[in-house]
Amino acid sequence: MAGPPRHPLSLAEVEAGSDNERLGVARDSMLRNPRILKAELGKPLRNCYTLPGLDFAYGLYIERTDGGVPEAIGHWNTIKPRTSLTRSMPRDFITMNRGALKAGYTTAREFNLYYKEKDIRRKDDEYSRFRRSPPHVPADMTYGTPARPSTPMFDLLQHKYKDLWMEHQRARTAALRLEKKKLQKDRARDTRTTLLRKNRVPPKEESFWHLPHLEKVGPHLSTFPDCNARKKAFSASH
Repeated sequence: MAGPPRHPLSLAEVEAGSDNERLGVARDSMLRNPRILKAELGKPLRNCYTLPGLDFAYGLYIERTDGGVPEAIGHWNTIKPRTSLTRSMPRDFITMNRGALKAGYTTAREFNLYYKEKDIRRKDDEYSRFRRSPPHVPADMTYGTPARPSTPMFDLLQHKYKDLWMEHQRARTAALRLEKKKLQKDRARDTRTTLLRKNRVPPKEESFWHLPHLEKVGPHLSTFPDCNARKKAFSASH
């Protein structure tokens, strides 16, 4: 294991051909910059910081102000009782803002002037409405929100919720099948008469028989004065 960090490297300790050899103008600050200094093979890293001498004491010196043991033995250091001071209540900004709005003030400067003029303080808690008429709460009431139940890890690992869902789906499918069978059993079967009433056969259009060689022969005589009169006559007959 490597030892503790060593003191900063000096130019006098740098040998020729070493990794930290400097050519040209060399300064001690070059060997105290951790971004320039190179690591030595088989040796612990240098500290790169100048440390104080052996007579330097690290830490914070706190000067004694209580006198130490002689002063503690000489007399008793008793605490004087405090005089009851009048409690300075905080400002009641809700009441002051309401009064400023009723007075017609809208800007921040007008509000500050109103605060200086009407310095309203909050009332003492002893005279608050909560202490004068506390709410009626049952003796066994527990305040706060209930704790969240622990996660059932054993049920999750066994896929219990999946099995419960599958059983519920099977029971639901069986109930639907049973209800369908019951409806089919209660319903009366259709006869031929009921089927014919529901699905009536469309009437067959009757067509007169014509000689096949006379079907495409047009009329040779027209007794109507014009085509419109012929259409009116046919429409009246139909």
